Amino acid sequence: MKDKMIKYASIILDTCLKIDIDKPLFISVNKEREDFANIIKDLAIKKGVKDIYIESVDTYKKHELLLNKSIDDLKETPYFNKKVWNEYALKGAAFLMLASEMPGLMKDVDPKKISELTTYSLSTRKDFDDLRDKNMLPWCIACVPTSLWSKKIFGREDVDRLWNTIFEICHIEDEGFWDKKLERLENEASLLNKYHFSKLRYSSNNGTNFTIGLPTKHIWETGYSKINNKKVLVNFPTEEVFTSPDRLSINGVVYNSKPLSYQDNIIDNFHITFEDGKVTGFEAETGYDTLKELLSSTPNIDYLGEVAIVEKTSSINKTGLIFYETLFDENAACHIALGDSFPECYENGNNMSKDELFNLGLNNCLNHVDFMIGTDDLNITGITSDNKEYKVLEDGIFVLK
Repeated sequence: MKDKMIKYASIILDTCLKIDIDKPLFISVNKEREDFANIIKDLAIKKGVKDIYIESVDTYKKHELLLNKSIDDLKETPYFNKKVWNEYALKGAAFLMLASEMPGLMKDVDPKKISELTTYSLSTRKDFDDLRDKNMLPWCIACVPTSLWSKKIFGREDVDRLWNTIFEICHIEDEGFWDKKLERLENEASLLNKYHFSKLRYSSNNGTNFTIGLPTKHIWETGYSKINNKKVLVNFPTEEVFTSPDRLSINGVVYNSKPLSYQDNIIDNFHITFEDGKVTGFEAETGYDTLKELLSSTPNIDYLGEVAIVEKTSSINKTGLIFYETLFDENAACHIALGDSFPECYENGNNMSKDELFNLGLNNCLNHVDFMIGTDDLNITGITSDNKEYKVLEDGIFVLK
């Protein structure tokens, strides 16, 4: 297991982050997985990196504080005050976010409290977010297992099994896999950019029936971002091609296809209705209050900022598992995101201000929350500005030629 962890760590540093030894490295990790953060640290030191900061988050302690401390007191803690992220962002650090879900841990915490503190936390790291959005910082999100997360997935605690599942999904033994994956995803993005659809129409037997408008100068991208003249893999693993929609041109109803774990609360069996881009209605069998708070938590969170296409043949989907972790579940199914848009998904967008992009149709929001809508029978039709129609996704398979 230790050898596999080292190989996984090496891929993250070399293939995903393409680490620069002259720049700092910032690592955010669940306290339960400090062992893996230290493996990353040791490898980075051997490569010559001198400034390494590890933010260790004790999620159980965070839960205790949420139950017993006031919002004002919590704002002073490093669990919610992320000013140190700005400090390292301004130094040009590479950021590695090691995600570990703790599904359901926060179910006894007031959703309003979580909502307010989440918004506050995002507001304290504005320099980081601005530099990341402009592709001026290398960053990557990768997953590491925890006991509670493995129990949620498998029905019993089995951290080793979850480790091995992560290694399998990330193809750590398959040399050259990610080069081939990049080529395939970039071909899909190129096709979508060639047709330059004005809107996409979605339909599925679960009730999804809605249309997403696309800005005039939108661009489809992949999970490989060009940062400091290097191709950086920002999501590890990645199976998506994505763009940012026209926030005012979404209409219809969309149903989730997988549970959403948001701030360690589960939202499931939900649907959302859009009219002229804005959320005008929603229902949820599980996590209704959490969804309600999310949709009112910060300005413009009730508009879309991303639309992403993922084939049902993705390595993650083939496991047959529901991960309750957005990084994995969003790369197992087509998804959309409430909240912030991506400047790189608009022509010359990285050289524009948020206000300029907002006036061109892209959303501007502190938060960005993906949720999964891809089903085995999902169909997506692309519609051009002269009303010609082309099949993009047929029964979950990318068919555009």
